[in-house]
Amino acid sequence: MEVWCILLVTLSTAALLKALINLLIPKKLPNNLPPGPFTIPIISNILWLFKAGPDVELILRPLHAKLGPLVTLHIGSGIAIFVSDRALAYQTLVQNGAVFSDRPRSGPVARINNSNQHNINSAAYGPTWRLLRRNLTAEILHPSRVKSYSHARSWVLNILMDRLKSEAAKSGNPVIVMDHFRYGMFCLLVLMCFGDKLNENQIKEIEDVELRFLFNDSKFQVLNFWPSLMKIVLRKRWQLFLKLQQDKEAVLVPLIRARKKAKEEGLKDAVLSYVDTLLDLELPEEKRKVNEKEMVSLCSEFLDAGTDTTAAALQWVMANLVKYPDVQEKLFMEIKGVVGEGAVEIGEDELQRMPYLKAVILEGLRRHPPSHFVVPHAVTEDVVIDKYVIPKNAIVNFMVAEMGLDPKVWEDPMGFKPERFMSSDGEVVFDITGSKEIKMMPFGVGRRMCPGFGLAMLHLEYFVANLVLNFEWKAKDGDDVDLSEKQEFIMVMKNPLQAYISPRSK
Repeated sequence: MEVWCILLVTLSTAALLKALINLLIPKKLPNNLPPGPFTIPIISNILWLFKAGPDVELILRPLHAKLGPLVTLHIGSGIAIFVSDRALAYQTLVQNGAVFSDRPRSGPVARINNSNQHNINSAAYGPTWRLLRRNLTAEILHPSRVKSYSHARSWVLNILMDRLKSEAAKSGNPVIVMDHFRYGMFCLLVLMCFGDKLNENQIKEIEDVELRFLFNDSKFQVLNFWPSLMKIVLRKRWQLFLKLQQDKEAVLVPLIRARKKAKEEGLKDAVLSYVDTLLDLELPEEKRKVNEKEMVSLCSEFLDAGTDTTAAALQWVMANLVKYPDVQEKLFMEIKGVVGEGAVEIGEDELQRMPYLKAVILEGLRRHPPSHFVVPHAVTEDVVIDKYVIPKNAIVNFMVAEMGLDPKVWEDPMGFKPERFMSSDGEVVFDITGSKEIKMMPFGVGRRMCPGFGLAMLHLEYFVANLVLNFEWKAKDGDDVDLSEKQEFIMVMKNPLQAYISPRSK
């Protein structure tokens, strides 16, 4: 009996070690990979799995300075290659776009959240991704459709200004603006997603469930590593993940069903919603319609991509306008020169006549991109970049913030100088898509570039212009604006902006 027990334990231990080795040790890697730090097999691979985004960025900066623009890290059973040079980013994402346009396979836990990679960010490069992205860009993000939401932007602007006025008048203290920006963006994106002006409680419920998931996302990443074990070791974390996923579905599914019922009853709406475009969408590879869980993933992606990132970028821009009142005054004079005396709202067509406004937004995105990395790319075949082999299935990412602060490209990169984007004749001459050259890439570049970059630019220009038109923004007495960063699920202000807000005389 003892012999059988020993044999069973031995076989079980061997199987466990074999699974662990297969999981953690890369196989058949080329000798001429990009350089990386000294690695202890298995131990180093495990340690990298537990590193958060800010930790990786701080470690990568000196590694790039020492080893060059391509750095390899061994993470789990695979490798991750980080690119810090804009020319190499252009070579990979534009010139070799098809090879670098795939996504890594999601871990078991992540596949629950993204419905087995059935949303735009996570979908593999292929027919399903093309369908989902084309549906978004040709329907909701088409210029004519974006224009049809102008009434929604005006509605949200009034909500936002009323909230700012009310808080400023109520206390007389500086206003902490981020919560108001975030709420305004949720009002707008919820309407675009579900086609209705929901009440404040409904919007808060959606905001709460989305933010709770995002704020806990980094905690859930480790669950993807050996999930059968982690479900036991980190049982409470696993239960929290399932609870938040259930909460999200409980909030979003009724809204999806209500929209479906309205469509079946033939109710006509002035504006198409994102859900409307998903109801009859048929997946090409599976020959079936998008199901409810996939709609939840797609709607959640739509809301997350357009709310907190835009709200954070808006806060960064306004923080710099408070910190540099001369820039704020120059912008106000441009706005006043376009709309004239007595105007209370800037029309969207008038934004096209404000080049300095566009330069302010671009400078804000250069100086403070909401994310310091893009969504990871996966390589579909071996390819040589800068004399090194990037192997098939490698994960590749890009140092977005570092490119925007490159002193070889940007004079005084830490300064806030919108004029750097303007030509001698006063026009903005900058291509943020990076189709010809990459100087910064806050929305990514190439085939997997954020499809909503145009909408994000419009929202930033519209709200910044109207907030500056209607209010004068000043720093707290005796305080300078602290531009220190803090990593949440995006990069936010470590100390949220507090500003005195006073209505401008008309």
